[in-house]
Amino acid sequence: MNIIAIIPARMGSSRFPGKPLADLNGMPMVGHVLVRTKRSETLSETYVATCDQEIFDYVESVGGKAVMTADTHERCTDRAAEAMLKIEEATGEKVDIVVIIQGDEPLVTPKMIDQAVTPMLENPEHQVLNLMSVMGSQKEFEDPNEVKVVAAPNGDALYFSREPIPSRSKWDGEIPMMKQVCIMPFRRDYLLKFNEMPEMPLERIESVDMLRILEHGGRVHMELTEEVSFSVDTPADLEHVKKVMQSDNLVKEYLDA
Repeated sequence: MNIIAIIPARMGSSRFPGKPLADLNGMPMVGHVLVRTKRSETLSETYVATCDQEIFDYVESVGGKAVMTADTHERCTDRAAEAMLKIEEATGEKVDIVVIIQGDEPLVTPKMIDQAVTPMLENPEHQVLNLMSVMGSQKEFEDPNEVKVVAAPNGDALYFSREPIPSRSKWDGEIPMMKQVCIMPFRRDYLLKFNEMPEMPLERIESVDMLRILEHGGRVHMELTEEVSFSVDTPADLEHVKKVMQSDNLVKEYLDA
């Protein structure tokens, strides 16, 4: 089975311009995502999809594979789909599953990728899957940069929001504080179908792609991971990840090599 990873990355982030190439312990952030993703034995190949020449040149300079895409994409899924079709044209091979890994997930691990893909290999009904993890603090739960998710007992997502869900104000007991981890495998044809779906009101309100699927009556299966993950949305997030990486065993393997 041809399973590829695509890492969408662009310099024009409104909250943190230039963040893919921001220095993270001596390596650009997108470099960490690339190196760590490539270590997954589940994947046939890994690519970075970008509209910026600086990112393209960096990836190629370290022996990675990059694909130039249009600079008009607003969603990572659109960029990934364009890149996937270009990859198929260049290689002459059809993709079965494409794993979208955001370029601001520098703590991604091969285990996380395996956890995301395995349920799709075991259950052909899963067309798209997201990882989720438990948030470690109230501060993280209230951070609008973190996408929160509530899921049904069968693991399917019920709703995504940048607001704290479920509500703590109406319950004195313990509540699940789950966040979306942006490692998202799509079956090839479903990714193309997804990009043909009209954007929906809740998707625009929350700025969360996966709500488009729910609003169109589809399913997004969630898989719990215990792996540590922090996305980088701001310079403060980058400083936090720098500290976390000091005790990260995987980063020692490739930075000290």
